Amino acid sequence: MQTEWKHRGRVVTAEDIAFIRQLITDHPDASRRALSQKLCERWQWKQANGALRDMVCRSLLLMLDRAGRIELPAVRYTPPNPLARRPRPTPVRTDTTPIRVLLRQLQPVELQRVRRTVNEPLFNSLMEQHHYLAYEQPVGEHIKYLVWAQGRPIACLAWSSAPRHLASRDHFIGWNSEARRSNLRFIAYNTRFLILPWVQVPHLASHILSRMAKRLSQDWEKVYGHPIYFLETFVDPTRFRGTCYRAANWHLLGHTTGRGKDDQTHRANRSVKEVLGYPLTPRFRELLTEA
Repeated sequence: MQTEWKHRGRVVTAEDIAFIRQLITDHPDASRRALSQKLCERWQWKQANGALRDMVCRSLLLMLDRAGRIELPAVRYTPPNPLARRPRPTPVRTDTTPIRVLLRQLQPVELQRVRRTVNEPLFNSLMEQHHYLAYEQPVGEHIKYLVWAQGRPIACLAWSSAPRHLASRDHFIGWNSEARRSNLRFIAYNTRFLILPWVQVPHLASHILSRMAKRLSQDWEKVYGHPIYFLETFVDPTRFRGTCYRAANWHLLGHTTGRGKDDQTHRANRSVKEVLGYPLTPRFRELLTEA
């Protein structure tokens, strides 16, 4: 019989399982959510911002219940899943008159953080209509930006929490698994970058990336209470050359395996992407490898 379990970086021993069983016994009227919160408090299982890791803990309890190692109380309430039926962003009208000028003629270019503002629907709509991957609702920590010039939106960028495991990035940084778990929050992942199709301005994309690198960490700290030390993104070489990232001094770290995060086959099932990274401080390795 399996004596140790691992879930989201935490090793759960037979003694831990016995503790969970006793917790359930001691609180016979507690719901699954209440048990999860009590377990987080007993284990001091918290996020970097101090909030309980309640959802992660609940998934751990469910895994142990399905494996027959514990017996959870019956489900009392199943809330509707807003992600399962999330409506696609509504199209928003915007001026599509072509912009064909030099970068200096376009200035000033302004970056606006739009999450939870009146302009967030515009960002969502532009991504849905004009990005080849369409709009995707971010999860975890994330920030959305609209880029403006001449009173019009000209570009969109989305940043979110970094993938947990990325071999080429992890090798480049040189951290171990403990340091990665502790410091992954200090990396931001550029999930979307869109220059609107009617905007044709040489060097605009690399200019935006350079501007972004100068302010993202400060913005992230304002929103989430911690800075960012390293940026990363994927580029599909079958579609793009990643020229703007390279022009903005991003580094090629390696390639993905072509498998998703939940892969069980160990076989490529999607296109292999280039992994590009950009340190925001010369001390990024020192800061990211602190356990």
